[in-house]
Amino acid sequence: MLTSMSLRTVGGRGRDIAIDLGTANTLVYERGRGIALNEPSVVAIDTQSGTVHSVGDAARRMIGRTPATISAIRPLRHGVIADFEVTERMLRHFIRSVRPRPYPRSRVVMCAPSGITDVEKRALEEACLAAGARQVHLIEEPIAAAIGAELPIAEPTGHMVVDVGGGTSEMAVIALGGIVVSESLRIGGYDFDDAITSHLKRVHTTAIGQQAAENLKLEIGSAMALDPELESEVRGRDLITGLPKTVRLSSEELRTAYSEPLRTIVDAVKGTLERTPPELAADITTRGILLAGGGALLRAFDGLLRDETQLPVRHSDSPLTCVVLGAGRSLEEFDALEGLEGSPKRRGLRRSRRVTFARRG
Repeated sequence: MLTSMSLRTVGGRGRDIAIDLGTANTLVYERGRGIALNEPSVVAIDTQSGTVHSVGDAARRMIGRTPATISAIRPLRHGVIADFEVTERMLRHFIRSVRPRPYPRSRVVMCAPSGITDVEKRALEEACLAAGARQVHLIEEPIAAAIGAELPIAEPTGHMVVDVGGGTSEMAVIALGGIVVSESLRIGGYDFDDAITSHLKRVHTTAIGQQAAENLKLEIGSAMALDPELESEVRGRDLITGLPKTVRLSSEELRTAYSEPLRTIVDAVKGTLERTPPELAADITTRGILLAGGGALLRAFDGLLRDETQLPVRHSDSPLTCVVLGAGRSLEEFDALEGLEGSPKRRGLRRSRRVTFARRG
């Protein structure tokens, strides 16, 4: 288990970086420096010329506010690449922001959902290589989250991680450095936002943007009943009159709006526990469930899981960054990988291969 990261920057090792390429945000960890970049995974493109107008936070502020010639898009959906070319350009921008020229190209550890297909894995690898990486290894997000939370995953004891992100939700039981049982859902925080916008259209005949729905979720959203319930106003466009309209919502009504994706995530956690070997289930009874990801910060989400599973539930110390922190600590594994793959002078290093955390079962 990697409990601390070496700060050595001699030779080529100082060029290594780790990337958590998320549906909502992209975080970059530079070896010897820590988290060097945290930006929204958004790109604003001029649709006429094809040039990139802005990337990251500046592009996110343009969503829903751009003229016809500029399109602000999220090139990833449900944790995988939806637009390869735009993702490559976004990655290139982020990598150069962290490692500007004339620095040599970096070796990269890239986080990936545990449930993606081989084709989707290759797309991630190729996009990163095309963006300027010298060598790419993939690490599964639950493993990275566990390392970032400093769980002793190399021991023969069970640990359960639930990582709820913007586009995916990962549930995994980990032991001896590998995943024993897992479930990967293409449901995350953005599905909650979509459910809120659909509810407002259906019940209040009001259209709001994705950013307004997310702000509403952050302001009054909850997974369980609150005492007292919270209320807030949201402004949008009346679908009947076409005029601006203000709607007042309660946290109780909001829970009704996104009850379906919330229940799907809870059922997946319970399903993962049901498939866990008895010896590891006994460990989890004592150690509990670790929550990571921005979606897990929904009010009372930990309480809901505690009630549904009858297990201890806790948040990691840094839910939003523990995945990239774990991937950053796993950069130390590059040396071990190179040793296993043979001498670079004789055999050459394999490019675009997953980091060797074996899946079990």
